[in-house]
Amino acid sequence: MQYKMLTGKNRKSLQVFAGVFCAIATIAEGIVLKPFFGVNSSVQAADTVVIRYGPLAESVSLDELKESVQTGKLPASLGIYTKRMTEEQRRFFLEGLKAKVPINVVTLDKLINTQIGTTILGDISTAITRRDQAGIQAMRAGLILGATSPQGLSALSFIAAYPSQRLEIDLPQTINVLKGLNSAFFRTQQFMLAISPQLNPRDIKVTYSLDPTQPGSAQVQTITLELNDQKRQRQIPLDIYWSTAISTNKPVIVFSHGLGSVGTDLRYLAKHLASHGYVVAALEHPGSNETSSNKAFNGKKRLVEPQEFLDRPRDISFILDELEKLNQTANNPLQGKLATNNVMIVGHSFGGGTALALAGGELQIDSLKQKCQQNLAQASLGAALQCVAQELPETTYQLRDERIKQAIALNPVSSLMFGETGLAKVQIPTLILASSADKTTPALTEQVIGFTKIRSPKWLVGVIGASHLSVKDPDFTVDQSNIPNTPILSREVTGEQAKDVRNFLNGITLAMAAQLTPEASQYAPFLTSDYAQIASTRLFPFRIVRELPPEIMEMMQSMTGNR
Repeated sequence: MQYKMLTGKNRKSLQVFAGVFCAIATIAEGIVLKPFFGVNSSVQAADTVVIRYGPLAESVSLDELKESVQTGKLPASLGIYTKRMTEEQRRFFLEGLKAKVPINVVTLDKLINTQIGTTILGDISTAITRRDQAGIQAMRAGLILGATSPQGLSALSFIAAYPSQRLEIDLPQTINVLKGLNSAFFRTQQFMLAISPQLNPRDIKVTYSLDPTQPGSAQVQTITLELNDQKRQRQIPLDIYWSTAISTNKPVIVFSHGLGSVGTDLRYLAKHLASHGYVVAALEHPGSNETSSNKAFNGKKRLVEPQEFLDRPRDISFILDELEKLNQTANNPLQGKLATNNVMIVGHSFGGGTALALAGGELQIDSLKQKCQQNLAQASLGAALQCVAQELPETTYQLRDERIKQAIALNPVSSLMFGETGLAKVQIPTLILASSADKTTPALTEQVIGFTKIRSPKWLVGVIGASHLSVKDPDFTVDQSNIPNTPILSREVTGEQAKDVRNFLNGITLAMAAQLTPEASQYAPFLTSDYAQIASTRLFPFRIVRELPPEIMEMMQSMTGNR
């Protein structure tokens, strides 16, 4: 299982993986769930697939499905269902049948035999009708045997390998499963629709003396280091961005990337800040960077270890220790110029959760364990990632670093790992950015609810129309042109499409950083609802609030049950 924090080849592989198992689910979707695309991890059989709705049943043979792949025409035997599918759903169904999943059997075996993998298989297997109780084992066998076939894992190889002469799909239960997939994302869409009247633009006439989205005049330089934390046996790559405008009046800014990503994933932002005199330290977390994820996909390790939830914040603290040593090193261009006791952390996705932990958010493992016992097939990838931490031995963890005075969490994970009260222990000014089209860390559950629990000074930034990877540097984001849309994953709004989002992030991040400098009051107007509205573009309306209005709080509570 990845997480959309994954990027590059790994992320694309997982999106293809999701697409494959959407194929048969799309048949059910075509009859009942017209606007949605389904991920149903096992709805196929060895020789025949049977779709049953009460006493009614239609079947399709494996040979017919193979012929569909060759001809591009849907099986005639499923006409009762396929004739009600849209053209897009038909195309998606055929693409799902064709798709190959580039994952080796060792990696797949590790993924589906984890506690989380077994839970998800169990949830999804309820859509398959069997006379015995071996639904999970049968799904697991179909996946493993399908992956060992000469053609590799695909929808067709899974069907052929499924240990039964026929696979019967319970259509009503399949629909229930489909409806529940990534329910947090769909609740976010309902929430956005409900509050949209509150977000209507107002007539604002404001002028500003400067533009925080424009680069500074100083030339940016980069120092690349390979640091070794001998105590924890972690090799940590680090890029330091700085310029001749450097000043100890300005905080050091540290970047924490998402799962399966790289230290350069916010490089444009690092350069923007450095051009204004800030020092930016962008590290890679060795247990959850792209290199680590590549090893996981080659079957050499788990995708992420529970310990990584502790090691990531400790990586940041280690980097600050090393920067302080650098600050005292003779003949170094940064000597005496680093304010290592005045730090702002910026994290994206998994890195956003890391930032919140360093800000004082308490990891609450007991609560996490309880939440992760529930239907994980309905969880977003961000929520499923957090469930890895349930294997940690202690009940709570406090990872606050007092040197960090401010935090920015971009599309963070937060819904499970901090429990009900962990975010109330955040002690510093914190800005949280949420994107309305984010399926990996859906805005309502992962950002909006968490925002309401923070008691320190805070800002919630909403980007309507943006997705999970919209803030990332386009040079380090995988091409999205061939990515299918599913409830779990979808084609991201990135690259040139998302330039307005990145431009806006440049401005508000600079404004946040300036709050730790003598220029705070000059930049404070750029952290207001007025500025967000003025900066909005046709494609991306922006919003900034300091608190949610009571009527929106009431809507949120009615949708989520959070009080």
